[in-house]
Amino acid sequence: MSSSSVDVVSPPPLPTVAKLHVDSVTFAPSVKSPASSNPLFLGGAGVRGLEIQGKFVIFTLIGVYLDAKAVPSLSLKWKGKTAEELTDSIPFFREIVTGAFEKFIKVTMKLPLTGQQYSEKVTENCVAIWKSLGVYTDCEAKAVEKFLEVFKDETFPPGASILFALSPNGSLTVAFSKDDSIPETGKAVIENKLLAEAVLESIIGKNGVSPGTRSSVAERLAQLMEENKVEGETSDLSLEDKSAKGN
Repeated sequence: MSSSSVDVVSPPPLPTVAKLHVDSVTFAPSVKSPASSNPLFLGGAGVRGLEIQGKFVIFTLIGVYLDAKAVPSLSLKWKGKTAEELTDSIPFFREIVTGAFEKFIKVTMKLPLTGQQYSEKVTENCVAIWKSLGVYTDCEAKAVEKFLEVFKDETFPPGASILFALSPNGSLTVAFSKDDSIPETGKAVIENKLLAEAVLESIIGKNGVSPGTRSSVAERLAQLMEENKVEGETSDLSLEDKSAKGN
């Protein structure tokens, strides 16, 4: 009696990457997503700050984590490009933002912020992105209302983190941590693909708030794509991104 077998495609191995030290925060080489419990690797990290009276003031430190699928997926089109070319490429970061793989963002406070301060600025940036793309609808307006509601009563002292898990199906899981830990589950899930994408794009996109994170992601992915070999081999990225050190 014969039995039929189904070929199961194994997920690519998680790249072996170094942790990154950004100002006073160390971002771990990998994390488990509170949305799926899947392991994700550190794609890059940087700061968000503003020039105030001639001094650069850091408000938050940001780490962006990606599913291992991101490397072979992005390699199809972008392998061989330099870190500088990728940093300057709007389509490359749009592909990261819209790619069918999981992403995770860890935003750690350098200065204290209220949930209202943070969420209002993020949604303002998201709405600007949507309007520039011509995709702002009632669905997005309702998603913004829910996003603001999730943050309304929160406060974030230095060292606390805001966590975003972006699933391939478009949901945005929001979680909070008062220390360096990552909770196993989120506080809220918002089912809006454009909101999930805009949160990430507002950080690393064309007019993103953290150019340092953008260039760090470009530098690390340029090397990982170059080292993306046959299935079953892991990439080894031992150097720390210079771009993660500042803006």
